[in-house]
Amino acid sequence: MLGIAPLARPEITTARLRLVAGDAGIAPAVCEFQRRNRQHFAPWDPPTADSFYTLEAQAARVATGLAAFTNDTAYRYWLIDATRAGGARLPSSDVEVIGSLHFSQVSRGAFQSAMLGYALDEAHVGQGLMTEAITAGLEEMFSPRVNLHRVQAAYRPENGRSGRVLERLGFRREGLAPEYLYIAGAWRDHVVMSLRNPSFIAPDGW
Repeated sequence: MLGIAPLARPEITTARLRLVAGDAGIAPAVCEFQRRNRQHFAPWDPPTADSFYTLEAQAARVATGLAAFTNDTAYRYWLIDATRAGGARLPSSDVEVIGSLHFSQVSRGAFQSAMLGYALDEAHVGQGLMTEAITAGLEEMFSPRVNLHRVQAAYRPENGRSGRVLERLGFRREGLAPEYLYIAGAWRDHVVMSLRNPSFIAPDGW
C-alpha cells in the first residue's frame, strides 16, 4: 500500500477502466501481463532479459513504482478492465492487468514535466482503451494536485497506431530524434511529441 498520500490519486475510474497504482498484491497480475505480451511489445520496447519476466523482478518493479508514486518522481498506473468479472474492487491478487500508463522522470523546478509511456494487452488493441486511459491520466497530471506543465511522448515512426493515439489527444510533433532508443537489435529513430497544460498554475515565488 502507499504510505504518505501522493499528489496524484492512486486510483482513477473511467467508463471501462480502472487505473490503479496498486499494491504489492498486484505483482502476479503484472508479471502475467508482461509474459503474455512479450512478443507483442518487442518491436517497440527496449530489450529485456529473461529475468525481467519473473515474479521476483515484477514485484520489485511494483515496489519501486509505488515508492516513486509517493515521492512525486513517477506515476505508474496499471489498467484493469472494469467491465469484466474481476474488474470490480477486488483484491489486487484477483485482477487481470491489461495495460500500463507511466508518467516517468517527473521534473519540477523550471521544467514541471514528465515523460509518457504506455502499453496495452494485444487482445485489447483497437477498442479505444488506450485513448481512454491516457485521457484520464493526463487530466490527473494536469490537475491542480499534480500540476505538470508539459508531458512528452516518443514513438517509432513505424508505429502509426501509437502516433494516431497521441494526435487524437492533442499532442504536437516537436521533431525526430535520430537513434533515440536501442530496440530490436538497432538504434531506432523516434518521433517526439508533447502536450502542454493550458491550466498550469505557477508555483508561489515565480
